[in-house]
Amino acid sequence: MEKNDVKKLQKKLLSQKGSSISVGRSLDDNAISSFSHDYIEFLNNSKTEREAVASSVEFLKERGFVPFDPDKKYRPGDKAYWVNHQKSLIAFIVGSESLEKGTLITAAHIDSPRLDLKPRPLYEEASLAYFRTHYYGGIKKYQWTAIPLSIHGVVVLSDGREISVFIGEDDLDPVFYISDLLPHLSRKSQAGKTMGEIIVGEQLNVILGSKPIEYNEEIKDPVKLNVLHILNEKYDIVEDDLISAELEIVPAMTARYVGFDKSMIASYGQDDRVCAYTGLRALAELNAPKKTCILVLADKEEIGSVGNTGMNSDMLRNFITLLSHSLDVIPEKVFINSKCLSADVNVAYDPNFAEVYERQNTAYLNCGPTLSKYTGSGGKGGSNDASAEFLGEVRNAFDSEDVPWQIGELGKVDEGGGGTVAQFVSRLGIDTIDIGVGLLSMHSPYELSSCFDVYALFKAVNCFFRLM
Repeated sequence: MEKNDVKKLQKKLLSQKGSSISVGRSLDDNAISSFSHDYIEFLNNSKTEREAVASSVEFLKERGFVPFDPDKKYRPGDKAYWVNHQKSLIAFIVGSESLEKGTLITAAHIDSPRLDLKPRPLYEEASLAYFRTHYYGGIKKYQWTAIPLSIHGVVVLSDGREISVFIGEDDLDPVFYISDLLPHLSRKSQAGKTMGEIIVGEQLNVILGSKPIEYNEEIKDPVKLNVLHILNEKYDIVEDDLISAELEIVPAMTARYVGFDKSMIASYGQDDRVCAYTGLRALAELNAPKKTCILVLADKEEIGSVGNTGMNSDMLRNFITLLSHSLDVIPEKVFINSKCLSADVNVAYDPNFAEVYERQNTAYLNCGPTLSKYTGSGGKGGSNDASAEFLGEVRNAFDSEDVPWQIGELGKVDEGGGGTVAQFVSRLGIDTIDIGVGLLSMHSPYELSSCFDVYALFKAVNCFFRLM
């Protein structure tokens, strides 16, 4: 081979989609900017799974989707959605082909690491009122101290009324706070400890107030009583109502552009609402698809996809069975002919922590979404591991429309790893592969994504719906 031919070959190989280096900017900057603006708005309105469902339903209704009716005979082009216990959602568009030829599914999750309240959370200590919390999902506990926090959720009162609580997001609202120890006094109590021991779960107590209801020595816990007075006045809540509450403590920080060039987005909850929003947009912008296309937004992924709103339930199976019956087809044929993008975030290469990455097989910011043939940990434990044939189909579809993408996995083999909902979808016999944008500071209160990657994921999911 001639020297010039070798250089041409090297240039061709380095420019191929899926390489671990930049694949170049093949997307429109104005479209990326507009999409990023809408995505930021979604993030700010969707800090809990309930809010993400509500935002998604509003978005779908505006685009002609209606509530799913299992007794209805659906026709090609019909669009509907089904809300599962207010915390997960399935939406679909009926394709022109028979449902027996399979569906195209993208599945993301809309829960994120956070702090939940303990069943009896409210107490007073040293003239401060607190909520005791139980953290949800994998967090670095020390990251949740000394930042502004807000409270979102619902409380069911003794008379059955459901009260929505949303405080800490408006500029005029108070925020809440978990204290940390000053450096001057932490040399012995914190400095010698491991990262996981610096702050322990029982120290994640949220400060609610410091003002007593009145200065009277006979009143026990006057600060706690004042907090209860405020809750009762504003929400009609009494202390026992907190037992039947579902209140989440989340960062009181809005999504913001990052960098002089505004090329990145920092926000709480991008794992995995970035995949939820891109899937939502990809489905809504379809026009007369051949195959029936389905979006699944699931709950509880961060704690194992458990419960009746998680993917490890029969939620998807039941839905496809009901839809199959409404279209007079056999559900089992639908399952075995269906295909799914399990949409969840990956880790992006961070040069500050280069030692945990295997650079040839990791994701990079601004290189498009990352396909992962397998996830899992400790020898692919808990992984789906997609077939070579299905991976080939997906990459060829993306390449045919010049959709930027890359291939990667989550860190070095022995460093850790992670799981997604893919294993629960593939259990139904559905061809499944993982895809998602790479994040920096994943599972922190303020994660970082690339605007380019977010928009490219939308293009990828939309391409999947149209071409597979």
